[in-house]
Amino acid sequence: MNRLIFPINNLSVNYLDCLLGKCMKSKALRQGKQVHALLCTNDLNIFSLKSKLVGVYAGCGDVNSARLVFDKIPNPNVFMLNWMVMASAFTGNFQEAIGYFSLMREFIYRCNKFTFSIVLKACVGLLDINKGKQVHAVATQMGFENDVSVGNALIDMYSKCGLLCSARRVFHGMFERDVVSWTSMISGYCNVSRVDEAVVLFERMKLEGLEPNQFTYNAIIASYARRGDSNGAFAFFSRMNAEGFVPDLVTWNAMISGFAQSKRENEALKLFKGMLVSGIKPNNVTVTGVLQAGGLTGSIQRGREIHALVCRMGLHIDVFTGSALIDMYSKCGSVKDARTLFEITRIKNVASWNAMIGCYGKHGMVDSSIELFERMLEEGMRANEVTLISVLSACSHGGLVEKGLEIFRSMKERYGVKISKEHYACVVDMLCRSGRMVEAYDLLRQVPMYVTNSMAGAFLNGCNIHGRRDLAVTMGEEFFEMDLRKPDGFVMLSNICAADGEWHEAENLRKIMKEKNVHKQPGFSRVEKRNEFVEKEVQNESKAGIYFHKI
Repeated sequence: MNRLIFPINNLSVNYLDCLLGKCMKSKALRQGKQVHALLCTNDLNIFSLKSKLVGVYAGCGDVNSARLVFDKIPNPNVFMLNWMVMASAFTGNFQEAIGYFSLMREFIYRCNKFTFSIVLKACVGLLDINKGKQVHAVATQMGFENDVSVGNALIDMYSKCGLLCSARRVFHGMFERDVVSWTSMISGYCNVSRVDEAVVLFERMKLEGLEPNQFTYNAIIASYARRGDSNGAFAFFSRMNAEGFVPDLVTWNAMISGFAQSKRENEALKLFKGMLVSGIKPNNVTVTGVLQAGGLTGSIQRGREIHALVCRMGLHIDVFTGSALIDMYSKCGSVKDARTLFEITRIKNVASWNAMIGCYGKHGMVDSSIELFERMLEEGMRANEVTLISVLSACSHGGLVEKGLEIFRSMKERYGVKISKEHYACVVDMLCRSGRMVEAYDLLRQVPMYVTNSMAGAFLNGCNIHGRRDLAVTMGEEFFEMDLRKPDGFVMLSNICAADGEWHEAENLRKIMKEKNVHKQPGFSRVEKRNEFVEKEVQNESKAGIYFHKI
């Protein structure tokens, strides 16, 4: 729809209504503006045409123009309000979408089932479970809870906001379920790494006569990949092929990103190669996953190869890809390349700043990390939880204890960031590195949430370095009561006991590890050859010095 020709003598309402309908259907913003200009110049203030005009602007993503038209309509109908809710939600203005929904509640009879499906997506965008519950209450009050589309949106909202039990309650309470209902519930289990329960639901879905779609398969494949279960991922990948589904870009992205997130970088890179061989062109989501895998290899050569491939394929380096590139170069040890990319990136988001701040911190350039953090604030970028983890980690590695404590104590008031367990872990590590073990002990006793493996490991490592067996044993008794699943803390406490000749205690700790099914993974060395990595695993199996090598 490149051009509209308006016969001046045929400006009937039906004709203009038809033109706006065509603009809406084909998302023709420029032609829609021409019709709008025609309405203005001919002083045609007709409600039905204004309603369609809101739809044209909102459907084309021009929320500002849609808002200008909407605000001049004294008594908007449900059609206009739905468009404004949807346009606001899909452009990321979730709070504004909720605001339009609140306006609809003043005229509650104007809400329909489409309204609830859209506004629940806005609640997901805000991760605001309380607003989600309020919307659920209104849907129930209006009798829409049993509608399939509303039920599906509720399952999705509760799952993504972390209330899987509520999602399950909605799912089991639905009189009618479609493929989307089942897929939403399966995705909910997959998102919290409960893939075994997701598979049970998958099989039950088939028994009830509904065939999973590609999204269903992708959710389970991605979940298996995220937990590093290559057998499970490839089994469903093969099963998907057998059912006649051709793996598409989404499927490949799910596999690549999943393996990268589970630190199975070699599998991720092999999949990327297989994807290219199959003829599927990657997109920015693919690139982000591949760059993450490239960073995990630690190979600057491999990282530059991936970067060159991105440029050669003509893929647009957006703000997210740019941030992933900075992070990749940081992990591969090239601060220079990371800094060059950061400086030439015109549009930076908080992830870009975080990646560069973290890069400086990891490479011991603590002053540069702090300076960049202060520059970020000066340029009006708001710090988030990850920013402050990076800054506190830099302070820890650089020995800037007082600066780190100052930032930690003012997080909520100055930066508006709630203190999380990761921030506590950074500060415990910072105090332990500087030998302030009693302060670290006191801080651990004050932690409002559960003590994590990283907190326990940092504290016990500090006790070992600074010879505070007394604090290690005291805190160790509390650690045993917790559900710690990583071996670091147990091994460190065992080593402390062994160093003091407490062999019986050391042996007891090893027994506790076995009872809790906690195993220390053997270390490995990695050597980069021309086109591949060779990993060498070395495991000491006996005191006699018998070693097993795995190439």
